[in-house]
Order: sequence, then C-alpha cells, then structure tokens
Amino acid sequence: MVQTVLIYSMGEVIGDGLIKLPFIAGLREAFPQARITWCAGKGETVYAGPLKAVVAGYIDEILTEGPTGAGALDVLPWVRPFGGRTFDLVIDTQENLRRSLVAKRAARGGFVSAADQARRADWPPAVVDRLVRLLALAAPGARPRPLALNHPDAIAAAKALLPDGPAYVGLAPGAGGQDKRWPLERYLELARRIEVSGRKAVFFFGPDEAADVQAAREAVPTALFPERDRTDGFAMVKGPLLAIALAGRLSAAVANDAGPGHMLAAGGAPLLSLQKDHRKAVKFRPAAARLAVVVAEDYGHEMAALPFEVVANALDTLIAGDS
Repeated sequence: MVQTVLIYSMGEVIGDGLIKLPFIAGLREAFPQARITWCAGKGETVYAGPLKAVVAGYIDEILTEGPTGAGALDVLPWVRPFGGRTFDLVIDTQENLRRSLVAKRAARGGFVSAADQARRADWPPAVVDRLVRLLALAAPGARPRPLALNHPDAIAAAKALLPDGPAYVGLAPGAGGQDKRWPLERYLELARRIEVSGRKAVFFFGPDEAADVQAAREAVPTALFPERDRTDGFAMVKGPLLAIALAGRLSAAVANDAGPGHMLAAGGAPLLSLQKDHRKAVKFRPAAARLAVVVAEDYGHEMAALPFEVVANALDTLIAGDS
C-alpha cells in the first residue's frame, strides 16, 4: 500500500504550476490516504506561494532545501538527498538523467521517471500529455482531473460575485508579451456579442492592466469585473485563488496563451485558447477539461490576423457542447 509519495520537479513558476494542477488532483484521487510531498529541486515553486491555498488538501508538504539533486555533487554516494528520507512511490517529472538518479535513491518502492520516458520515440510533446503518462504509469487507470477547491471562503466569494442565474462567459485579454495578445478591441467586440446573446461577459485583467480595464468598462458597461468590483466580503481571497474559484462559475472562457487562461482552465471552465503558433499550442496546451484551440498562424503571422468570426464561432461551438 502506498502511504508516502514524492513528486520530484525542478520547480514551478505560475504557468507550470497551473498546468500541473489536474495531474495533482488525479494523483490525490489515486492515493487518497497517502502523504504527498512535492520537491522543488531548485528551491522555488508557486505551490509554496501564490498557489499554496489552491493545492491545500492535495499536497501535504513542500521540500525546497537541502540536497535535492539540483547540485552537481548531489549524485555522489555519500550525499543524503532529501535528508535521507525514502518514499513508497517517487514520480520524477523532470528529464535530466543525473537528477533522476538522485530522485531514484529516495524510492523504496515504485519509481516513475520522465527522464526514462523521454528517451522513448513516443514521448509526447505536450506537457499535459507527459503528466498523463507518468500518472498512468504510477497508478494504472488514474487520470488527471479538474482540481476542486477546498477553500470555503474562495467558493463563497465566487458564488457571491457570480451568483446563480446568468450564463457567464469569461474573457482574459491579457498576456505577458504583446505578441501573444489578440487585440483588445476584438475582445470588446466579443463581449458585446456575448451581452446581446443574453449571457454575461466577465472580464479578467491583471493588476497592471488598469488602462485596459477602463477601456473595457467604457466599451461594455454591462460587463462584469468581479476581481475589481468586490462586493463579496472575502477580501483576503484574491489573485490566482479567486480567479480559479470564479472559473468554476463560468459556462465558457476565452483567453490568450498566458497565465490567466491556465487559471481559468484549472478552475474547470470550458476554454477557448487563442494561440499564436502551433508549436506552443501543442507543447503548452492548457489542461482544461474541455478545450478548443484556434491558432493565428493559420491566418497570418500575428495574433491580429486571427479573424473575429473564427473566434466567435469557436466560442459558440464550445458553449453549445456544454448546453
């Protein structure tokens, strides 16, 4: 019986951490009574920071210190990685063979390694598909699943901000790089179309996008901005935790290839992902339970080449599939 599990990675920034959430949920479902330890070999993971409340109940412990395989000498036989601890099951999610040898020393039972799988010709290019394989090898029949929030205040905040009744459609126009953004004007046009259809457009903007927020308010005054217009009484629920909770209230969402899209996917929203090129669309595909993807590369070289009607029709199809 598996009572202790170690997940070994080099660390997670926000995008990596969000993509891996369905893997974590599937792991917890496969081993409901096990103590799950996550090791960030290079010492940094959002599971100890912005996503700590999101993974509460799924990950029991974070390891970031001591010999963890990141150091060149950690592989030496007299070094005691992970404080000499061993685990019933170790899942190594990184692909460096030397580090994998360090992780293997912590396995007193099962050991599943991405470093081993990466040498196979059928190793998939998409991060989410690689995690699917590792999970299935560790627990035959196990599959990634949407992560259900265990945070009662987050659930209550989302319900207060997006109460039962309307069909809500999320729109996340932001992205870290301008080249990954479908033009804001197209999102505003899409929001007006959503409002005319009888649904409610719900905007998600980052903290540095105040000018875009103002433009959206002026263009679509009936749209909702739940992260900014707080009327819920749960002010401590914010950031990724709030966005993921709100995603669970959406009928569908549209987002660029960026963190907000991964948050909406993690919260369970059916997602239309707007991607610039096919390579990244495959490798960094959002881990949404229901996903549609349109790629600007099919129409030109820039995100602005992606036609409005293509996106609008893809959104209609996504919503119809959930009705």
